[in-house]
Amino acid sequence: MIQHVTEPVLEVHDVTVSYQRKPVLWDVDLTLPSQALVGIIGPNGAGKSTLIKAIMGLLPLNSGYVELFGKSLKEVRHRVSYVPQRESVDWDFPASALDVAMMGTYGQLGLFKRPGARERKLAMEALEKVGMQDYANRQISQLSGGQQQRVFLSRALAQDADLYLMDEPFAGVDIATETAIIELLRQMRETGKTVVVVHHDLQSAQDYFDWTILLNMRLVASGPTHETLTPDLLEKTYGGRLTELSKVSELLHKKNFPIRETKPVRK
Repeated sequence: MIQHVTEPVLEVHDVTVSYQRKPVLWDVDLTLPSQALVGIIGPNGAGKSTLIKAIMGLLPLNSGYVELFGKSLKEVRHRVSYVPQRESVDWDFPASALDVAMMGTYGQLGLFKRPGARERKLAMEALEKVGMQDYANRQISQLSGGQQQRVFLSRALAQDADLYLMDEPFAGVDIATETAIIELLRQMRETGKTVVVVHHDLQSAQDYFDWTILLNMRLVASGPTHETLTPDLLEKTYGGRLTELSKVSELLHKKNFPIRETKPVRK
């Protein structure tokens, strides 16, 4: 399973999750390092989003447990930020980009306290980091998909967490937005943050992530990307989809990733 972690920021122990009694995650056990960009990779229906939601306590566990910074989520909730899929958000809700960014500061406020000048300043700084400061007063329903995603990221930045869990932040955005987002995530890593991203594009994964989780209901591998993103492990993850895997294998060869010869899986 390749896991080499001495001081984990996240630990998932023997976690099983099911929908309507049908398992979608089975006995997943992994640890993640601090100050890393982590990609969760796997086919559709592999349980990638389910894993993120289970970590955040949004889905009940059939078995196992999760620890963040060595504690339960309840104890360190303020240190963890979650960015759900853009499609799951009601973008017709009457709020401006600044309103959404300011929501990230709510956890720092006491009970019944309203955000003030300090929170507004933090929200504007977060919008500036994602290049959306000029749209602060624009209603979110009037923004493009890529702009909406940037605003949602600004909300996470305003929270100033230590661990970020992002469910497909690159989905439905253009190349310019994706490039801007990955550069932002790299900057976050350099300041000591850990960012976990559900991702679909195998060809960009080796450029984006230092650490990769390969998942297909069960954990296939979790470790440094140059050790996990290999043809044999990808074949185990994707079940022998040879056309896609051959393209990735060729790309890995070009980038001098370690390659181990494997035999094709016959269907």
